Amino acid sequence: MDWATMNSQGDRLSSSKLRSIMFTASDNTTILVLLITLGILGWGYYRALPYGKLGLLSWLQSVALMSPGFLFFCLAAAGIYLNLVSLLFLFVASTGLYIMIGRRLREVANQDSVSELKPDLLGSPPPLPPELNIIPPTPDPVLNLGSVPLSPEDLKIIQGIFGIDTFFATETIPYQDGVIFKGNLRSDPEIAYQQLSTNLKKSIGDRLRLFLVDNPEGKPVVIVLPQNNEPLSTSIPQKILAIILFLMTLGTIFEAGGLLLGFDFSENLTRYPEIIPIALGILAVLFIHEIAHQVIAKHYNIKFSWPFFIPTVQIGSFGAFNRFESVLPNRTVLFDVAFAGPVAAGGLSLFLLIMGLFLSHQGSAFQVPTEFFQGSVLVGMLSRLILGSQLHQTSVDVHLLTLIGWFGLVITALNLMPAGQLDGGRMMQAIYGRKIAGRSTIATFIVLAIASFSNPLALYWALVILILQRNLERPSLNELTEPNDTRAAWGLLVFLFMILTLFPLTPALATGLGIGS
Repeated sequence: MDWATMNSQGDRLSSSKLRSIMFTASDNTTILVLLITLGILGWGYYRALPYGKLGLLSWLQSVALMSPGFLFFCLAAAGIYLNLVSLLFLFVASTGLYIMIGRRLREVANQDSVSELKPDLLGSPPPLPPELNIIPPTPDPVLNLGSVPLSPEDLKIIQGIFGIDTFFATETIPYQDGVIFKGNLRSDPEIAYQQLSTNLKKSIGDRLRLFLVDNPEGKPVVIVLPQNNEPLSTSIPQKILAIILFLMTLGTIFEAGGLLLGFDFSENLTRYPEIIPIALGILAVLFIHEIAHQVIAKHYNIKFSWPFFIPTVQIGSFGAFNRFESVLPNRTVLFDVAFAGPVAAGGLSLFLLIMGLFLSHQGSAFQVPTEFFQGSVLVGMLSRLILGSQLHQTSVDVHLLTLIGWFGLVITALNLMPAGQLDGGRMMQAIYGRKIAGRSTIATFIVLAIASFSNPLALYWALVILILQRNLERPSLNELTEPNDTRAAWGLLVFLFMILTLFPLTPALATGLGIGS
């Protein structure tokens, strides 16, 4: 993001530079958002109807979490603006309603599961549709974890781990160096997986690994593969690359700090002490993000790679990307590890922003044009709440922490985009599964490609996703069990945080909030 440089006196931020980093907005944006939201709700209702009560409850969950944003934009379009307390109340109420509906959804699902299983307990399971009888044994790098084929003795032992109360296997298909079992899941996926994996370990030992996943048709299957290789650990050359990228990031952080202070650091190396406070603030946001990832990964006994930082002169760094070096046990672990980093960094950034706004006063070190606060819904609303009538002026004096917090929010929000192996993409995969995560990756790429016509930052991130982050994470051992409703609600809230951070205020909304002269 092309952040402001200083003017000729070295103590003022250039409004023309700030303007270049903001998304262009108009009143049509609000109408477009409303139409898209109505379209999503209508499409979701149409898709939910064939599933009866379960489908409608799932649809109501989506409505519950979309309603605060939808109501906010509807009222804003009508010229009615809610204060911060009202917005917080809406978000808390919608989250609570989401969890309540989720509990009812599980109750109905359990009742339906029991009623469907009872007639089958004394007989054979219903035959599978013909289209499920073919799964091509093509190479799959995502699940290719071994090279030792199963022996007939192993296969016979594995077939004995299944039961009518866990997974009723009806068909066996060779797959790579292992085997796929198709059939009918007869209990909760987590319970079935634990029982099957325990039976496998008792019968075979640790030589084999069991996956419970969906096949391309969305039907549960069990895949057993040799457990010869964990995902590759970070190699020495990769560690060297990580160190080089970190050193480059240090350089770009100091260069970005110099631009904020009105000079080129590469030509004024002796002025580095002036940049140290800025550098420490940005590094604190980056480090707490990565430390949170590592702490949660270690909690689950999961290996997580070194961070590979992305240097940029615009704000110092765009964060880092990592990869898992262990097979994940379930989607909950994927969510928790991905969620930890943005929450820690976002929380720190929000704290720094708010502290900076409270410390801002006439004569503060940096003066920014008021339109700076129109570049983000979140920053604009917080600034209006704290700075009040100061935002009626053409420019505002702000404390250094305001800018550091704003940088940190942008870094965090960019990594929350629901694409590939970004933190947002991992959370999307954990909550909604691989199919939806794949679609969200494509949608994110398309949105960034369109936005790149007005903002070079969008083009940069489109290329990052396309080249480095487009692939989803490998399946978990238990790919069927979803994270609980509380995690899903938190995930949707951080996605909302991402939107509020990256999306600008429309001119009408900025005027209504009193931001600008």
